[in-house]
Amino acid sequence: MKLNKNIWILLIGEFIAGFGLWLGIIGDLEFMQDKIPSDFLKSLILVAGIFAGILCGPLAGKLTDQYSKKTILLYSGAARLISVSFMFLAIYTGSVWWMVVFLISINMTAAFYFPALQAAIPLVVDKKDLLQLNGLHTNISTLSRILGTAAAGFFLTIMSLTTLYVLAFSAYFILFVLTWFLQMDESKALTECLDEGAPSKQSFYEVFPVIKQQPLVLMTLVLSLVPILFIGGFNLVIIALSEIQQNPSLKGWLYVAEGISFMLGAYFVKKLPTKSPYTVLLAFSLLIGLSQLILYFTTIPFISIVAFIVFGFSVGSFFPTAATIFQTQVPSEYHGRFFSFRGMFDDFIYQLILLATGFLLDTVGFHHMTVLFGALSLLTTFSLLMTFRRTGKESVSA
Repeated sequence: MKLNKNIWILLIGEFIAGFGLWLGIIGDLEFMQDKIPSDFLKSLILVAGIFAGILCGPLAGKLTDQYSKKTILLYSGAARLISVSFMFLAIYTGSVWWMVVFLISINMTAAFYFPALQAAIPLVVDKKDLLQLNGLHTNISTLSRILGTAAAGFFLTIMSLTTLYVLAFSAYFILFVLTWFLQMDESKALTECLDEGAPSKQSFYEVFPVIKQQPLVLMTLVLSLVPILFIGGFNLVIIALSEIQQNPSLKGWLYVAEGISFMLGAYFVKKLPTKSPYTVLLAFSLLIGLSQLILYFTTIPFISIVAFIVFGFSVGSFFPTAATIFQTQVPSEYHGRFFSFRGMFDDFIYQLILLATGFLLDTVGFHHMTVLFGALSLLTTFSLLMTFRRTGKESVSA
């Protein structure tokens, strides 16, 4: 793998894309803070961009399966550069509407880019190395998030908002250039797609019978709800914890603890002795549920740090394993449509969990919410464990 040029391009590209993305996100928040006094209106604007990406999902998945993954990556990369130009117009004119155009367009390009990226990973590495590559990919994504947010906060103290977006634009341009050097053998996947039927007659919805025919894939999708229960309201939980302990600096420690343990989990998951990827998912899903229950005792200062370390390590192990299952169990001719559906599914659930977290914090309080989410996570895990044993899928390997 170390000598595989395509792997390095994808990993470096993921870091650059993530770094530029988080520079832009912090820039968006800074612009809205200056221009929009209403928090509710800010949330509506952010949701509008995410909703636009969800609407593009079916078309993005269909095109990703019909055409070269590299072509989709290049076109979406070029569109992303155009999208950033709308933010320059927003800053120049002071118009919130141009920022709305930017958010909608950048989320639409992401709806094409990320499914194509996930579908490209199995094309550049052997099947036996997929878990290791997915772990590296997850760590790079996390590292770009940590460094991107930290850098954006620092940059805003020494430079203008326009300069910040110039840096984001430069990052996206470098990614666009790197994508040109990708070399993938896509002939087999495209041939299988054409054998399935004429491109114009292929439907996004054909992916659902495929998911139904793959119990391991379906169960992994459902089990993915467990980490999302925590991640969806992640920032609200951290804010609540810092308020409960009356320690503003706790927020930084929690982010650091979760980020470092996440990367360690993604690194060590490939060293686990079990040959059943679903056993790995169930074990770490159980730990995620326990980490939520542990937060009930957050009046003890160090407990919250322990809970976030357990959660970070578990999620760092969970996501690379789930990605490997999807890439190996879903037929390659459906990868584009499947990963588009998964992106739509995740975005929709994230919004629901975010709203539910805010509602529960206001109504039942932090401690009862953690018990509710933890119990729901454990119930989901044990239910799928029983289903897993009945289907006899332990022999399936990713």
